[in-house]
Amino acid sequence: MSDLFRNLTVLSLEQALSLPFLTYRLVLEGARVIRLENPRRPDPNRYVGENVLGEEGMNMYYLPYNAGKESITLNLASEEGRAILHELIVRLPVDIFACNTLPKNYAKLGIDYETLRQLRPDIIWVGITGYGPEVNEPAYDPILQARSGFMDLTGEPDGPPQVFGLPMVDLGAAEHAYGQVMKALYRRAVTGEGSRIDISMFRSAVSWMVIPVMMARSFGQVIRRRGNTHAFFAPVSVYPTADNSYVYLAVGSDQQWERVTQLPGFEHLAREEYRRNAGRIAAKEQLNREIAEITRTRTSEELMSLFASIGVPIARVQTVADVVEDPHVVPYLIRTRDSLTGAELTLAPPVVLTSYLREQELRLPFPPRLGEHNTKVYGEVLGYDVEQLAALRERGVV
Repeated sequence: MSDLFRNLTVLSLEQALSLPFLTYRLVLEGARVIRLENPRRPDPNRYVGENVLGEEGMNMYYLPYNAGKESITLNLASEEGRAILHELIVRLPVDIFACNTLPKNYAKLGIDYETLRQLRPDIIWVGITGYGPEVNEPAYDPILQARSGFMDLTGEPDGPPQVFGLPMVDLGAAEHAYGQVMKALYRRAVTGEGSRIDISMFRSAVSWMVIPVMMARSFGQVIRRRGNTHAFFAPVSVYPTADNSYVYLAVGSDQQWERVTQLPGFEHLAREEYRRNAGRIAAKEQLNREIAEITRTRTSEELMSLFASIGVPIARVQTVADVVEDPHVVPYLIRTRDSLTGAELTLAPPVVLTSYLREQELRLPFPPRLGEHNTKVYGEVLGYDVEQLAALRERGVV
């Protein structure tokens, strides 16, 4: 199984986060991913965040989701650059070509599906856009959080809409694209045929709104933002503890609630008006105040032990610093080391521990510098020597 993706080559004209996160997911499977960037206008995310390495184009925001990749530069605005791209598609050979540029640029840059399919009929082509291939409107994650309704559902009931703490539209589109790529790879394995995959970040986000969309469209009911509570279950919220921390408690059934009311200190909550979920929802503000009065007399550990004993889900609200020390996280953290500076990065754990990552002992090559692999790719694949590459650089092609 460790060789399942080892022979896959992904060429990705990528920037920002949505597509780079997809190709990073493919890196974790063992695929060879080559980033393709314009030599004069590379990925803007290279320059976002603190310059932790002290060098141009390797800023903090760029690093974590580009580990394990290679980087080449190519100016697709030039006819010569497009010709080189098309030669790479054939001779690498490229199994998956991906881009997240505006659709109006596809044909102009020579990266449209019809052109690349003529060069390699079984190619899997992936395009991630804000609103689909018919729309050239630019979009960023928070813009799409606003338009998709995510922000309307996030925040306190009497406060303004808020964005998530993570770029969930970017990450969600990447995950949806990952699933479609797996389907396309299966289709190619069975039929020998390639595929075109178009991912709309907007539709990707709205596709998660299964309950709000049905309620609004079918029954005229609108879910509103509710802070830390739940629209359909109570008690579900954040509660203070004696050690100046917080726990999140989620009671998902009347049977669980009955067990809660049998815990020491919670017995007085065994009242008829709270016996059913509907009653608890109707009085959730009062109920949450009563629960908070109890939880602030116990430490987080005491509360977690109590609720674990009755099988009711609870968790301490952890900081990111806590998370990276969590025993369920530590064994799966990914690491990468820069051979030039000696800098070490620790990366988030994978969704699953793939055969490739197991074989690599959870270590990946360091995120690539701009054009770091020009000599390797253009030399080994196209046979360009040092003089040819220098000439191409001089003309602004690579």
